[in-house]
Amino acid sequence: MKKIKSGAWGRLRRTLAVAALTSVVAAPAFAGDIKIGALNALTGPIPDLAKVILESEQAAVAFINANGGMGSGDALVLASGDSGCDAKAAVDAATKIVNVEQVSIIIGPLCSGATIGAVQAVTIPAGVVNISPSATSPAITDLDDNDNVFRTCPSDAYQGVTLAKLARSMGYSKLATTYANDDYNAGLHDVFVQAFTEAGGTITADQMHEANKASYRSELATLASSGDPEALALFAYYSGSGITIMRQSIENGFFGNFIGADGMLAQETIDQVGASNLGDTVLTTGTADPSSSHFQTYSGLFDKPSDPYAAQAWDAVMIAALAIERAGHKGQGNTRDLSAHVRAVTNAPGEEVGPGDWAKAKKLIAAGKDINYQGAAGDHEFDANGDVAGIYGANVVEGGKWVQTLID
Repeated sequence: MKKIKSGAWGRLRRTLAVAALTSVVAAPAFAGDIKIGALNALTGPIPDLAKVILESEQAAVAFINANGGMGSGDALVLASGDSGCDAKAAVDAATKIVNVEQVSIIIGPLCSGATIGAVQAVTIPAGVVNISPSATSPAITDLDDNDNVFRTCPSDAYQGVTLAKLARSMGYSKLATTYANDDYNAGLHDVFVQAFTEAGGTITADQMHEANKASYRSELATLASSGDPEALALFAYYSGSGITIMRQSIENGFFGNFIGADGMLAQETIDQVGASNLGDTVLTTGTADPSSSHFQTYSGLFDKPSDPYAAQAWDAVMIAALAIERAGHKGQGNTRDLSAHVRAVTNAPGEEVGPGDWAKAKKLIAAGKDINYQGAAGDHEFDANGDVAGIYGANVVEGGKWVQTLID
């Protein structure tokens, strides 16, 4: 078979996606089951995180269906695809969901590189809205997306600064850094390095690395021997390179202290590296305020509410379903101007509804009332770029598990 060149392949993907748009837009409102897409990452470098995110999405769909469903009682259906946290796989999965499943809105993808690949090649040309619960790269903010890309998680433009301030408050003044060669980790690393140095810290050595190598000993030896670093700032996915780097750092005496972010936040990290070896490790992640009434409501609806990005996933499904519900009652089908409906159900003004208020929200929409969704993960007031402000937590190992406290 003759291999298609990458540029031609991209044009073919875009052509297929745009061709599918006509049939999607023409679909009548509430004609049987209502589908939304979900681009997850059950394969790839974050399977444990992705599994819980998908479970939260599925739980949200089940909750909606148990409380009146869509329109006059139609079922909400989740059409799932696997991006594998890979741009090409995400394009393939998005193409199938848009063309075959004919969805008008997609939850995900989860990883930043997969999100950028899928939205640029498929969903933006097709006019399909994306709401990612966990793609945090700052590069997503400035995409030319026709207002079709949203996030219920905050950008790493904020997390990198938060982590840098946390590192300085912990007394670190000299750090070595290493980051995986992907959009999420590279973007977070760049923000962190700038913020840490501006706060008076010194980066003693800095290296990009490729994922899935058997050994990083040579790179780690160089990092550890340059400038007497106090710890390693590690930006990686836990099963892509992160666990290997931590384990080899400890085994060879290169580093014993680590700071990092949510790509490393998994029970597998503790299980494979050992809780006793991670006593001084701190990881940040976007989170929710457990004291808020909306998060407490959500906690009663899903059994893993505090897992990373689970609350954001629930909110993404609720926002997507509310937007479709509003579009149907406005006589605009399931897709036309759907991004405007996403903003209408989340941004003030409007009567506040929370993560457990589906039936109430439906009645308000049917009565022509404005609503303002207040999420389990916070107040999702989307800015002009589809971004939201966020809350961050610091995670440390206690009793063999990650324990989180909010960062002021």
